Amino acid sequence: MRKLKMSSAEMVAAARARIEEIETRDAIAMVGDPNVVIVDIRDPRERQRSGYIPGSFHAPRGMVEFWVDPESPYFKEIFGEDRKFVFHCASGWRSALTVATLQDMGFAAAHLKDGFSSWEKAGGPIEFPEPRDGK
Repeated sequence: MRKLKMSSAEMVAAARARIEEIETRDAIAMVGDPNVVIVDIRDPRERQRSGYIPGSFHAPRGMVEFWVDPESPYFKEIFGEDRKFVFHCASGWRSALTVATLQDMGFAAAHLKDGFSSWEKAGGPIEFPEPRDGK
């Protein structure tokens, strides 16, 4: 097997070394704060299965860079607001890479250090999507 120049674990570690990481208890305290947007980058199936943080904005990982870029045809107005953005995924790996990339683009953001799994373990509030077609 061919060795990569950098492993995914090394990429996450490098990202974490240069971004703002929010502890779970601090993120829980941010729910409902009008100056904070919690951004969920998990796959829609993850949100369906595990639920989501109340009031969070869903931005699938594959679209984040395009949604935050005001010059992109996919730009979402919410990312033009003057608020603190805290991104999260399930374990903090994808969100660390995402926030490092956004930082490189010039977009200020932080991430939930240990992801949604730590949120669940800490008893953070969770909502579930309405079932489709009454199921």
